[in-house]
Amino acid sequence: MSEIGAKMSQNQQRFNAASEIFFPCALWTSRTQTVTRNTMTLPFDISPDQPVLIAGPTASGKSALALEIATTQGGVIVNADALQVFDNWRVLSARPGPEDTALAPHALYGHVPGHEAYSVGHWLRDVTPYLSGPTRPIIVGGTGLYFSALTDGLVEIPATPPALRAEADQRRVDEGGHAGLLAELDAEDPRTASKIDRLNPMRVQRAWEVLRATGRGLADWQADTPPPLLPLSTCCPLVLDADRDWLADRIARRFALMLDQGALEEARANLATWDPAAPSSKAIGAPELIAHLRGEMSLEAAKQAATIATRQYAKRQRTWFRARMGAFHKISRP
Repeated sequence: MSEIGAKMSQNQQRFNAASEIFFPCALWTSRTQTVTRNTMTLPFDISPDQPVLIAGPTASGKSALALEIATTQGGVIVNADALQVFDNWRVLSARPGPEDTALAPHALYGHVPGHEAYSVGHWLRDVTPYLSGPTRPIIVGGTGLYFSALTDGLVEIPATPPALRAEADQRRVDEGGHAGLLAELDAEDPRTASKIDRLNPMRVQRAWEVLRATGRGLADWQADTPPPLLPLSTCCPLVLDADRDWLADRIARRFALMLDQGALEEARANLATWDPAAPSSKAIGAPELIAHLRGEMSLEAAKQAATIATRQYAKRQRTWFRARMGAFHKISRP
């Protein structure tokens, strides 16, 4: 058993920032080999100098694995979650708490004001210094597009004019969803419409905005993608592949723990400035807790709705990772 595996198997009862973090699991690479259960047995060694990527659905234990690698081998843990970048949702976004940040250096967590826009391009610029810094990065999160941009490259697309974004936001409100924007993409830019996540309203809106703002489809822009900043061949890429029922149970228990740790109070602190169109307002559970504080639903109903929303989000993540991260080493949970 590797040193990391031994350390994790000795700490299976530890909790971390509203999520249970040590569970028996199995790890394998694309090579045929025996899978060992009951302990975290790594069938390969991770070089202390090698960058590590850890992707996976929400509540699957990504941060725990990153922390173990960092405390065992060293490294700076760099956030790759689009919601954990914002400063106004620490508990609800499951950002690492003071206990964890005291054990290892963390970066790109809570560094963006909640009212500001933050794109994958912003993240790619922010993460760049850590790729050549004195400490190897351990990049962890659930936003697949961040990993794709990092390891496949990202083309610089002109920013969307605020008025156009406001128009798209208002259309989704008035039309009760993104179906209208998607229909226009299907008609005018079928190449892009066939490639994006059609169930993700933000991805659909982004593609629509690019088409309207530049007169050129997102897929055409992406065809001009430059070389990646961190090719997969230069790092150790890991993806947590979680069983659906196991993950659903963890999600339910984690949201209850978030409430115990102050998620409702955090929502109350955001109530006066709440803007459903703000990027940070996409935090899973935020709309439901705000609705409760406004007297629109009971706390129990908000808890149930947030849990369902989290399960749906995790399903989209799992689908994305399985379709696009075949070259990552898979960690089976549980």
